[in-house]
Amino acid sequence: MINTILIVDDSPVARRMLKTCIPKDKGYEIFEAGNGQEGFEKYKELHPDIVFMDLTMPVMDGYQATAKIKEFDKEAIVIVTTADIQPKSIASVMELGAFTLLKKPAKTESIQEAISKVEIKLKKLQEKS
Repeated sequence: MINTILIVDDSPVARRMLKTCIPKDKGYEIFEAGNGQEGFEKYKELHPDIVFMDLTMPVMDGYQATAKIKEFDKEAIVIVTTADIQPKSIASVMELGAFTLLKKPAKTESIQEAISKVEIKLKKLQEKS
């Protein structure tokens, strides 16, 4: 079950837009970070169920932050949200262990579909244990 979501993006507008795409009726607790370093620190503190990660940010970019999060917790679910949808970028984040990549600006349907896929994955993992 998904309880906590972390949104990591240097743009307050992008974070706000993404928050509006997340269903309000599910009771998710949503946290935010303004760069990759802050996102990694918040991940260690909160252990969120999902991280929405931008790629282009100051201090630490999304590639580095995703790598650090996955190194810290190999089961972490990172959904990359980026305007950079070049095949090389997509391949790089998937190699780092991203769950999926969504093109920015993300649409409500794609955000909710990604969350549903995470719920299915978590349910399957629960059934195995």
